[in-house]
Amino acid sequence: MSLQYSILIIGYIFGFYMAWNIGANDVANSMASAVGAKAITIKQAVFIAGILNIVGAVFLGSHVTNTIRKGIVSTQVLNDPHLALIGAFSALIAAALWVSFATWKSLPVSTTHSIVGAMIGFGIMAGGFSVINWGTLGGVVLSWIISPVFSMIIAFLMLKIILRLILSHPDPFTRALRFSPYFIGLALFVVVLSFLFKTPLGKQLSLPPAITLILAVLLAGTFGYLAMLLLRRFLMRDENAEGAEEVFRKIQIGTSCYVALAQGANDVANAIGPLAVIYFIVKTGSIGAQVPVPIFLLLFGGVGIACGISMAGYRVMDTLGHKITTLSNTRGFSVDFAAATTVLIASKLGLPVSTTHAAVGGVMGVGLARGLEAVNFTIIFRIMLYWVLTVPAAAITSMIAFTILQFIL
Repeated sequence: MSLQYSILIIGYIFGFYMAWNIGANDVANSMASAVGAKAITIKQAVFIAGILNIVGAVFLGSHVTNTIRKGIVSTQVLNDPHLALIGAFSALIAAALWVSFATWKSLPVSTTHSIVGAMIGFGIMAGGFSVINWGTLGGVVLSWIISPVFSMIIAFLMLKIILRLILSHPDPFTRALRFSPYFIGLALFVVVLSFLFKTPLGKQLSLPPAITLILAVLLAGTFGYLAMLLLRRFLMRDENAEGAEEVFRKIQIGTSCYVALAQGANDVANAIGPLAVIYFIVKTGSIGAQVPVPIFLLLFGGVGIACGISMAGYRVMDTLGHKITTLSNTRGFSVDFAAATTVLIASKLGLPVSTTHAAVGGVMGVGLARGLEAVNFTIIFRIMLYWVLTVPAAAITSMIAFTILQFIL
């Protein structure tokens, strides 16, 4: 067996390991609030998120990946395919090890930023500090503030609106049914726009903005009204807050499912991107700014994510769902809505965001809506520390891996 094919096999192993870590850590973005609010059980969350991540990766994932993630490193370091091969492999190892460590600590981190940090380490070793786009790195740092703050404000306001319109009234169940088309419609509006703007499939469709907005409004209005009819037909009347929570429990399951589907479509590139580079170099002996991603690699990454969810997803899910603040279905809905809205708005404004950071900010927002004492700031500070450490830790690990691999190969 040739050396390059041996590297490809090892690349598959670490690519799967990275996908496993994405499932183990990032699943909290989609399902933690639903589990914390008891909308679904952990077993149900694992099953739903596993299936939807595979579907999202295979059918919505991009069939072309950028060689250098997020434009963080100049493409001049890719002139030597052998060097690019070692770099992609180093990035996979470094990012996977850091996310694995964070998962072991039960803390949510950004897998995208882990890959960015790993690519920085590779770039420094391959071409020096001059090949690093420090402006882009500054955007990554900004996302540590932008994502959680945006999401925290949106979640805070959404929960206050729900409290004002529904939970503070004598008959919250009836009020919840009455206003359900608006909340469902608003959530669906964000979901449709996110699907058409954020997923690789949506970008391929490239619908004009006016058509996209009209389609989102029509779908949101139609399904919001139909959902209200279904809720009125199948939910038992309960004239207390628990009845209102039951209405939002149904809505929240839907929003959590969307986040899981989008997660598979978008985050699979963090694991499969470097693996696709390794695969392409081994098969062709060359490399470019973009490389094709075969569908079997997307499936491979989706299965890896699903395995990570089933085997270790509960760790970070428990942190986000239970340890920061107490979640109910109305609070969980506010978190999901805030995270999805933050990612959508910020991405359209060209601002760097992380779904992980947005999810944590949303949980903080609904906690702060009930007062400072409702939020566990010890956990928040630990999570933020790991966010700050992600890029340098992955970069240093990547530099060490690059040095070792260059010596071996």
